[in-house]
Amino acid sequence: MIAYLMCIILFSLGLYCILRKRNIIKIIIGIIIAEYAINLFFILVGYRMEGRAPIHAPDQKIVNMVDPLPQAVVLTSIVIGLASIALLIAIAIRIYEKYGTFDITKIKELKG
Repeated sequence: MIAYLMCIILFSLGLYCILRKRNIIKIIIGIIIAEYAINLFFILVGYRMEGRAPIHAPDQKIVNMVDPLPQAVVLTSIVIGLASIALLIAIAIRIYEKYGTFDITKIKELKG
């Protein structure tokens, strides 16, 4: 139960950074925190106490195995998240090269 609460706290922290911060780098960090909070939640959904790896063997019982689907979804999410964060950082670097600031309120004022 405490782990689910941690997911909610991490996601709330990431959402706060996305909505309230004015620095592009801090917004990107908030996106990263929220993304990993969701990944942690997916892993917790598939967790079983004293679970075993879902490897099929003739002598094993099919009880108390960990669900492999959330693990596959999180692995895919990590790869997609890495690519999107790399793109966001590249865009932030280009914005800094053009405007000389990471502050989004100053970028709105410049309009150039």
